[in-house]
Amino acid sequence: AGWFGAPHAGDWSSRLVAARPAAGQPHPASASGSDTRVLPPVVMTDVPSASRFAFPATQDDGSGPLTFDPCRPIHYVVRDRPEVGDRGAAIIAAAVAEVSKATGLEFVDDGATDEAPSTDRDLYQPDRYGGQWAPVLIAWSDAAEQPELGGRTAGLGGGLPLRDTHGHLTYVSGTVWLDTPDLAPDLATAAGSAGVQAVIMHELGHVLGAAHVSDSRELMNGENS
Repeated sequence: AGWFGAPHAGDWSSRLVAARPAAGQPHPASASGSDTRVLPPVVMTDVPSASRFAFPATQDDGSGPLTFDPCRPIHYVVRDRPEVGDRGAAIIAAAVAEVSKATGLEFVDDGATDEAPSTDRDLYQPDRYGGQWAPVLIAWSDAAEQPELGGRTAGLGGGLPLRDTHGHLTYVSGTVWLDTPDLAPDLATAAGSAGVQAVIMHELGHVLGAAHVSDSRELMNGENS
């Protein structure tokens, strides 16, 4: 078993939340979808305490947090590394399935990509992904590519929002960085793989609009083992 440092996404996440498409940028569609959910909503039996959930950003008018549109599936792609391969693909699929079940949001696997992760990633890349928003990018990476993965940080994640004509912000994409040197060796065991899955789920939580929480028992706590 290894120590799995869920990230202190901090400044990076804040920069992504503040990002806006350039004026006049071609959009494949509006930020909002249809009025019908893709999956049924998750039934909440109670409201968690403030120590158990938090949001990194809310709407300008205070009406609620930034979220993805539940009436559209969330497409995602994976940038692989030779050290990971099929084991990594399986653990990402398991993490995505658990996050979908917990949130009532549908995810669609669009396969592999060679896109390198970036903090200034374009929301719209028609030459690479066609006429849709760039899918969520889950990238196996390292500290040489993303210095914030140095030390005990095993992953980073954040969402990319779009402001519609009514001023409402909706996430349409995002990025997850996974520290390959830290995580790949743990895929060799069942216990290690469970820890890697938890890191991926934590980062996807950031992509979907969840912030770190103070309760050490929660998945979104800043440090987990």
